[in-house]
Amino acid sequence: MKVGFIGLGQMGAGMAANLLEAGHELTIYNRTRSKTRTLIDKGAWAAKDVAEACQGDAVFTMLADDLAVESVVYGDGGVLAHLRNGAIHISASTISVALSERLTADHAAAAQRFVAAPVFGRPEMAEKGQLFVVAAGAADAVGDVDALLAAVGQRTFVVSDEPKAANLVKLSGNFLIASVIESLGEALALVAKGGIDKRQYLELLTSTLFSAPIYKTYGDLIIQEKFEPAGFAVPLGHKDIRLVLAAGEQLRVPMPLANILRDRFLTLLAQGQERLDWSAVGSLPARDAGAD
Repeated sequence: MKVGFIGLGQMGAGMAANLLEAGHELTIYNRTRSKTRTLIDKGAWAAKDVAEACQGDAVFTMLADDLAVESVVYGDGGVLAHLRNGAIHISASTISVALSERLTADHAAAAQRFVAAPVFGRPEMAEKGQLFVVAAGAADAVGDVDALLAAVGQRTFVVSDEPKAANLVKLSGNFLIASVIESLGEALALVAKGGIDKRQYLELLTSTLFSAPIYKTYGDLIIQEKFEPAGFAVPLGHKDIRLVLAAGEQLRVPMPLANILRDRFLTLLAQGQERLDWSAVGSLPARDAGAD
Protein backbone atom coordinates (compact mmCIF):
# COMPACT_ATOMS: atom_id res chain seq x y z
CA MET A 1 0.00 0.00 0.00
CA LYS A 2 0.96 3.64 -0.41
CA VAL A 3 1.17 4.95 3.14
CA GLY A 4 2.02 8.20 4.89
CA PHE A 5 3.49 8.35 8.38
CA ILE A 6 3.48 11.50 10.52
CA GLY A 7 5.43 11.53 13.76
CA LEU A 8 8.84 9.86 14.04
CA GLY A 9 9.48 9.84 17.75
CA GLN A 10 10.82 6.78 19.55
CA MET A 11 7.68 4.78 18.79
CA GLY A 12 6.87 6.17 15.35
CA ALA A 13 10.35 5.62 13.92
CA GLY A 14 10.24 1.92 14.69
CA MET A 15 6.72 1.53 13.35
CA ALA A 16 7.57 3.32 10.13
CA ALA A 17 10.66 1.17 9.63
CA ASN A 18 8.57 -1.97 9.91
CA LEU A 19 6.09 -0.70 7.33
CA LEU A 20 9.03 -0.28 4.95
CA GLU A 21 10.32 -3.73 5.82
CA ALA A 22 6.91 -5.18 4.97
CA GLY A 23 7.16 -3.70 1.47
CA HIS A 24 4.82 -0.74 1.72
CA GLU A 25 5.54 2.49 -0.17
CA LEU A 26 6.16 4.97 2.61
CA THR A 27 6.11 8.77 2.71
CA ILE A 28 7.21 10.23 6.03
CA TYR A 29 6.85 13.61 7.69
CA ASN A 30 8.32 14.86 10.94
CA ARG A 31 8.64 18.39 12.21
CA THR A 32 12.30 17.72 13.12
CA ARG A 33 13.72 16.78 9.73
CA SER A 34 16.85 15.12 11.12
CA LYS A 35 14.70 12.22 12.33
CA THR A 36 13.84 11.28 8.75
CA ARG A 37 17.38 10.48 7.59
CA THR A 38 17.57 6.84 8.69
CA LEU A 39 14.23 6.01 7.08
CA ILE A 40 15.15 7.82 3.86
CA ASP A 41 18.26 5.64 3.69
CA LYS A 42 15.96 2.61 3.95
CA GLY A 43 13.79 3.75 1.05
CA ALA A 44 11.19 6.14 2.49
CA TRP A 45 10.25 9.35 0.73
CA ALA A 46 10.40 12.52 2.85
CA ALA A 47 7.37 14.79 2.50
CA LYS A 48 7.95 18.53 2.62
CA ASP A 49 4.73 19.01 4.62
CA VAL A 50 1.73 17.18 6.11
CA ALA A 51 -0.27 17.52 2.89
CA GLU A 52 2.34 15.63 0.89
CA ALA A 53 2.23 12.76 3.40
CA CYS A 54 -1.52 12.36 2.80
CA GLN A 55 -1.53 11.40 -0.88
CA GLY A 56 -1.73 7.64 -0.43
CA ASP A 57 -4.26 5.03 0.66
CA ALA A 58 -3.72 5.69 4.37
CA VAL A 59 -1.80 7.91 6.72
CA PHE A 60 -0.62 7.11 10.26
CA THR A 61 -0.28 9.72 12.97
CA MET A 62 1.87 8.82 15.97
CA LEU A 63 2.09 11.97 18.07
CA ALA A 64 2.46 12.95 21.70
CA ASP A 65 -0.95 14.30 22.65
CA ASP A 66 -4.27 15.79 21.56
CA LEU A 67 -2.76 19.16 20.73
CA ALA A 68 -0.12 17.64 18.46
CA VAL A 69 -2.72 15.53 16.65
CA GLU A 70 -5.05 18.50 16.20
CA SER A 71 -2.18 20.57 14.81
CA VAL A 72 -1.56 18.14 11.93
CA VAL A 73 -5.17 17.13 11.26
CA TYR A 74 -6.93 20.49 11.17
CA GLY A 75 -6.30 23.63 9.13
CA ASP A 76 -5.67 24.26 5.45
CA GLY A 77 -2.45 22.24 5.46
CA GLY A 78 -3.75 19.37 7.59
CA VAL A 79 -4.69 15.73 7.10
CA LEU A 80 -8.42 16.46 6.91
CA ALA A 81 -7.95 18.92 4.05
CA HIS A 82 -5.68 16.69 1.96
CA LEU A 83 -6.62 13.05 2.52
CA ARG A 84 -8.50 11.81 -0.54
CA ASN A 85 -12.06 10.46 -0.43
CA GLY A 86 -12.19 6.98 1.03
CA ALA A 87 -8.62 7.07 2.34
CA ILE A 88 -7.96 6.20 5.97
CA HIS A 89 -6.43 8.11 8.83
CA ILE A 90 -4.93 5.63 11.33
CA SER A 91 -4.35 7.30 14.68
CA ALA A 92 -1.83 5.31 16.72
CA SER A 93 -1.48 8.11 19.27
CA THR A 94 -2.76 7.89 22.83
CA ILE A 95 -5.43 10.58 22.69
CA SER A 96 -8.59 11.48 24.56
CA VAL A 97 -11.89 9.76 23.95
CA ALA A 98 -13.36 13.18 23.12
CA LEU A 99 -10.83 13.88 20.36
CA SER A 100 -11.36 10.41 18.91
CA GLU A 101 -15.10 11.11 18.68
CA ARG A 102 -14.39 14.43 16.96
CA LEU A 103 -11.97 12.88 14.45
CA THR A 104 -14.46 10.13 13.62
CA ALA A 105 -17.20 12.66 12.85
CA ASP A 106 -14.98 15.08 10.93
CA HIS A 107 -13.41 12.41 8.71
CA ALA A 108 -16.85 10.97 7.95
CA ALA A 109 -18.09 14.45 6.97
CA ALA A 110 -15.12 14.73 4.58
CA ALA A 111 -15.90 11.30 3.01
CA GLN A 112 -12.76 9.86 4.61
CA ARG A 113 -12.38 6.98 7.05
CA PHE A 114 -10.88 6.91 10.54
CA VAL A 115 -9.38 4.01 12.48
CA ALA A 116 -8.08 4.36 16.02
CA ALA A 117 -5.15 1.98 16.53
CA PRO A 118 -3.19 2.88 19.68
CA VAL A 119 -0.47 0.45 20.68
CA PHE A 120 0.91 -1.18 23.80
CA GLY A 121 4.67 -1.60 24.06
CA ARG A 122 7.88 0.31 24.62
CA PRO A 123 10.26 1.63 21.89
CA GLU A 124 12.29 -1.57 21.72
CA MET A 125 9.08 -3.48 20.89
CA ALA A 126 8.17 -0.91 18.24
CA GLU A 127 11.58 -1.38 16.62
CA LYS A 128 11.07 -5.17 16.47
CA GLY A 129 7.48 -4.98 15.23
CA GLN A 130 6.25 -6.58 18.45
CA LEU A 131 3.68 -4.03 19.58
CA PHE A 132 0.14 -5.00 20.53
CA VAL A 133 -2.37 -3.00 18.50
CA VAL A 134 -5.84 -2.09 19.78
CA ALA A 135 -7.96 -1.22 16.74
CA ALA A 136 -11.47 0.13 16.34
CA GLY A 137 -13.42 1.56 13.44
CA ALA A 138 -15.80 0.55 10.68
CA ALA A 139 -15.23 -3.07 9.67
CA ASP A 140 -14.31 -2.18 6.09
CA ALA A 141 -11.76 0.40 7.19
CA VAL A 142 -10.12 -1.89 9.76
CA GLY A 143 -10.04 -4.68 7.19
CA ASP A 144 -8.39 -2.47 4.59
CA VAL A 145 -5.52 -1.58 6.94
CA ASP A 146 -5.10 -5.02 8.50
CA ALA A 147 -1.80 -5.60 6.68
CA LEU A 148 -0.46 -2.24 7.91
CA LEU A 149 -1.33 -3.03 11.51
CA ALA A 150 0.20 -6.49 11.16
CA ALA A 151 3.44 -4.88 9.99
CA VAL A 152 3.82 -2.81 13.18
CA GLY A 153 2.54 -5.30 15.75
CA GLN A 154 2.64 -8.94 16.72
CA ARG A 155 -1.14 -9.03 17.25
CA THR A 156 -4.11 -6.77 16.55
CA PHE A 157 -7.15 -6.73 18.82
CA VAL A 158 -10.26 -5.28 17.15
CA VAL A 159 -12.48 -4.08 19.97
CA SER A 160 -15.32 -2.12 18.36
CA ASP A 161 -16.66 -0.44 15.25
CA GLU A 162 -16.47 2.87 17.15
CA PRO A 163 -12.90 4.25 17.12
CA LYS A 164 -13.23 5.87 20.54
CA ALA A 165 -13.44 2.42 22.14
CA ALA A 166 -9.81 1.69 21.21
CA ASN A 167 -8.71 4.92 22.86
CA LEU A 168 -10.63 4.08 26.02
CA VAL A 169 -9.01 0.63 26.13
CA LYS A 170 -5.56 2.15 25.63
CA LEU A 171 -6.06 4.72 28.39
CA SER A 172 -7.36 2.08 30.79
CA GLY A 173 -4.31 -0.08 30.01
CA ASN A 174 -1.90 2.77 30.70
CA PHE A 175 -3.72 3.39 33.98
CA LEU A 176 -3.07 -0.25 34.90
CA ILE A 177 0.62 0.02 33.94
CA ALA A 178 1.04 3.14 36.08
CA SER A 179 -0.73 1.34 38.93
CA VAL A 180 1.75 -1.53 38.66
CA ILE A 181 4.68 0.90 38.70
CA GLU A 182 3.41 2.59 41.87
CA SER A 183 2.54 -0.67 43.66
CA LEU A 184 5.88 -2.25 42.72
CA GLY A 185 7.68 0.82 44.05
CA GLU A 186 5.80 0.60 47.34
CA ALA A 187 6.43 -3.14 47.72
CA LEU A 188 10.13 -2.80 46.89
CA ALA A 189 10.52 0.08 49.34
CA LEU A 190 8.84 -1.98 52.06
CA VAL A 191 10.97 -5.11 51.69
CA ALA A 192 14.19 -3.15 51.18
CA LYS A 193 13.67 -1.22 54.38
CA GLY A 194 13.06 -4.55 56.08
CA GLY A 195 16.48 -5.76 55.00
CA ILE A 196 15.42 -7.99 52.08
CA ASP A 197 17.39 -7.91 48.83
CA LYS A 198 15.26 -6.21 46.17
CA ARG A 199 16.67 -8.23 43.27
CA GLN A 200 15.98 -11.51 45.04
CA TYR A 201 12.49 -10.30 45.91
CA LEU A 202 11.72 -9.39 42.29
CA GLU A 203 12.99 -12.79 41.12
CA LEU A 204 10.62 -14.46 43.58
CA LEU A 205 7.68 -12.37 42.38
CA THR A 206 8.29 -12.81 38.67
CA SER A 207 8.96 -16.54 39.00
CA THR A 208 5.67 -17.21 40.77
CA LEU A 209 2.34 -15.35 40.84
CA PHE A 210 3.57 -12.19 39.10
CA SER A 211 5.13 -13.64 35.96
CA ALA A 212 3.65 -11.10 33.52
CA PRO A 213 6.44 -9.27 31.62
CA ILE A 214 5.31 -5.91 32.97
CA TYR A 215 6.48 -6.80 36.50
CA LYS A 216 9.94 -7.79 35.32
CA THR A 217 10.31 -4.86 32.93
CA TYR A 218 9.32 -2.17 35.40
CA GLY A 219 10.74 -3.94 38.44
CA ASP A 220 14.16 -3.97 36.75
CA LEU A 221 13.89 -0.29 35.85
CA ILE A 222 12.95 0.67 39.41
CA ILE A 223 15.67 -1.43 41.05
CA GLN A 224 18.35 -0.16 38.67
CA GLU A 225 16.93 3.39 38.78
CA LYS A 226 17.31 3.30 35.00
CA PHE A 227 15.06 6.22 34.22
CA GLU A 228 17.12 7.75 31.39
CA PRO A 229 16.83 7.79 28.48
CA ALA A 230 13.08 7.77 28.81
CA GLY A 231 11.14 5.22 26.78
CA PHE A 232 7.95 6.97 27.86
CA ALA A 233 8.56 10.28 29.59
CA VAL A 234 6.93 11.57 32.78
CA PRO A 235 4.84 14.29 31.04
CA LEU A 236 3.27 11.64 28.81
CA GLY A 237 2.38 9.51 31.81
CA HIS A 238 0.85 12.53 33.51
CA LYS A 239 -1.11 13.32 30.35
CA ASP A 240 -2.51 9.79 30.09
CA ILE A 241 -3.67 9.71 33.71
CA ARG A 242 -5.41 13.05 33.19
CA LEU A 243 -7.17 11.58 30.14
CA VAL A 244 -8.18 8.51 32.17
CA LEU A 245 -9.70 10.78 34.79
CA ALA A 246 -11.53 12.78 32.11
CA ALA A 247 -12.99 9.55 30.70
CA GLY A 248 -14.02 8.49 34.20
CA GLU A 249 -15.68 11.85 34.74
CA GLN A 250 -17.60 11.56 31.48
CA LEU A 251 -18.77 8.03 32.24
CA ARG A 252 -19.32 8.72 35.96
CA VAL A 253 -16.79 6.14 37.09
CA PRO A 254 -14.92 7.16 40.27
CA MET A 255 -11.20 6.36 39.98
CA PRO A 256 -9.54 7.14 43.32
CA LEU A 257 -6.31 5.37 42.44
CA ALA A 258 -6.00 7.41 39.25
CA ASN A 259 -6.17 10.57 41.36
CA ILE A 260 -3.25 9.30 43.44
CA LEU A 261 -1.27 8.53 40.30
CA ARG A 262 -1.93 12.00 38.92
CA ASP A 263 -0.39 13.46 42.07
CA ARG A 264 2.61 11.11 41.81
CA PHE A 265 3.35 12.34 38.30
CA LEU A 266 2.80 15.92 39.44
CA THR A 267 5.40 15.34 42.16
CA LEU A 268 8.01 14.41 39.56
CA LEU A 269 7.05 17.36 37.37
CA ALA A 270 7.26 19.72 40.33
CA GLN A 271 10.79 18.43 40.96
CA GLY A 272 11.82 19.17 37.37
CA GLN A 273 12.03 15.51 36.34
CA GLU A 274 10.32 15.84 32.95
CA ARG A 275 13.15 14.02 31.16
CA LEU A 276 12.78 10.81 33.19
CA ASP A 277 10.92 7.66 32.18
CA TRP A 278 7.52 7.33 33.80
CA SER A 279 8.83 4.32 35.75
CA ALA A 280 10.50 6.94 37.98
CA VAL A 281 7.16 7.06 39.80
CA GLY A 282 8.30 3.75 41.31
CA SER A 283 11.22 5.53 43.01
CA LEU A 284 8.98 7.85 45.04
CA PRO A 285 7.91 5.31 47.73
CA ALA A 286 11.56 4.72 48.73
CA ARG A 287 12.10 8.46 48.98
CA ASP A 288 8.96 8.79 51.09
CA ALA A 289 10.30 6.04 53.37
CA GLY A 290 13.62 7.82 53.82
CA ALA A 291 15.46 4.91 52.20
CA ASP A 292 18.82 5.26 50.47
